[in-house]
Amino acid sequence: MEHSTSTARPGGIVGVLAAAGIVAALMQTLVVPLVGQLPQLLHTSAANASWAITVTLLVGAVATPVIGRLGDLYGKRRLLLACTAPLVAGSVVCALAGSLIPMVIGRGLQGLGMGMIPLGISALRDLLPPARLGSAIALMSSSMGIGGALGLPLSALVVENMSWRALFWGSAALSAMIAALILLLVPATPAQTAGRLDYVGALGLGAALVCLLLGVSKGADWGWTSGTTLGLLSAALVILLAWGWWELRSGDPLVDLRVTARRQVLLTNLASILIGFAMYAQSLVVMQILQIPAATGYGLGQSMLAAGLWMAPSGLMMMAVSSLGARLSAARGPKTTLIVGGLVIALGYGAALAVMGSTWGLMIASCVGSTGVGLAYGAMPTLIMNAVPQSETAAANSFNSLMRSIGTSVSAAVVGVVLSQMTMRVGGHTLPSESGFRVSLVIGCAVAVLAAAISLVLPARKAGSGRRAAHAEPHAASVH
Repeated sequence: MEHSTSTARPGGIVGVLAAAGIVAALMQTLVVPLVGQLPQLLHTSAANASWAITVTLLVGAVATPVIGRLGDLYGKRRLLLACTAPLVAGSVVCALAGSLIPMVIGRGLQGLGMGMIPLGISALRDLLPPARLGSAIALMSSSMGIGGALGLPLSALVVENMSWRALFWGSAALSAMIAALILLLVPATPAQTAGRLDYVGALGLGAALVCLLLGVSKGADWGWTSGTTLGLLSAALVILLAWGWWELRSGDPLVDLRVTARRQVLLTNLASILIGFAMYAQSLVVMQILQIPAATGYGLGQSMLAAGLWMAPSGLMMMAVSSLGARLSAARGPKTTLIVGGLVIALGYGAALAVMGSTWGLMIASCVGSTGVGLAYGAMPTLIMNAVPQSETAAANSFNSLMRSIGTSVSAAVVGVVLSQMTMRVGGHTLPSESGFRVSLVIGCAVAVLAAAISLVLPARKAGSGRRAAHAEPHAASVH
């Protein structure tokens, strides 16, 4: 087991862990500029090539709760280092790939790195003084959005000017650098609990998530009423029920469902699904409007690189508002920050509806929406850690990250259905119509408002508790 010998500077710890989160999140958008070229590069069909994106999502979702639990059992720094190994290995495999199977394997390995974000958030609770904790958690939590927003223009820039393999050699070098920085600058963190990994629970949750996310992400391709899609979604429901039965009877559950059912944890996780939905829907819609040909009458005709650059400031806004969110949580409690975040996201959607025909307008609307996401993402870990024992912080934060991932997956499916049903013909091509994008923006706005409404019924906390509670031991005992 690890033993903490922390003499490191808090600034160095926060910087390294935030950078680790950004690098892990970069892996999600790394191959987006390559999507159109992948079928030729890998000698396969477009449907098969899409697995290079889907597999990263699936592996990340399945591995994150398991990695979180292992972090509680064996020390978070140890697991952070362990996560960098598949990031490096997966990047190298992708860089050398000449066909579909190695690419999918490499992208799956890269997906394992997503567990670094909730691990890093939980490690901050162990390593930082109370005065630094709020802003550090907010920055670390927003790293998922920052990496995703910055990954697209960076990847497009590399693909347009260098070999596509340079993308993966670059990600391998970044991942190796993160491993070295963690080793040098992040102190060891003690294991927070005794016990063992719930292998049956891990397999059960993994199987349920694969069925659910596969059905949701591939439903549009296979048909929402096809036997495959309906079978996967039905299997997900059955497996989840059986998994819940097992977890409630396990002495060392992967996810303590009694803790997860506490009002604060449950409502925060529900809000997280909705915020994840709203975050991803905005980026999907705005990126497409930017790139659709101007001949449609509403598209802005930007290249992939230009569209990515227009969107990049929104990622930086998430970083910029993290300290503001921390101060708001300290003064009014993280509940208030989450409510404000949801309402600001809704405001961003409203602005996007008003300025759809302007690149500058969409950039500003995206920045407004991302400000809301930054506030909301910064508040969620504090709300979760306020309500769970310290021995379960990594597992609980990992489960919360999983909820966000489910929100983004459902978002992609819903927006995909809307845009595929509301189309127009331009130059012999079928493209989403302007009304389809407007409906998608209205849906995103409604979801953000619903997230704020759910946050309203979270338990109230006294002013200043946001600063204290993130590092204090909760009064509620673990049910292990």
